[in-house]
Amino acid sequence: MPTIVVEVMPKAELLDPQGKAVAGALVRLGKNAFTDVRIGKRFELTVEGEVTEAVLADVRQLADDVFSNSVIEDVVSITVLDAAPVA
Repeated sequence: MPTIVVEVMPKAELLDPQGKAVAGALVRLGKNAFTDVRIGKRFELTVEGEVTEAVLADVRQLADDVFSNSVIEDVVSITVLDAAPVA
């Protein structure tokens, strides 16, 4: 069964306190190569059957209306992953 992945991130112009906390922890751990951390959300929707344009339209609507808050977040990607082969 295919999976549709929706990724949501805080708008770039807004502060990300959780990301700032993780960035500070990385510095304390001596991981100085990283200058910024942003933390978002990932939704995985498993689809029974084929991923049609109608299914993708439903996912886009859900991404905008349910999975994200358009005031503070952007839907950055909607990706269809193929079903894993059955072993």
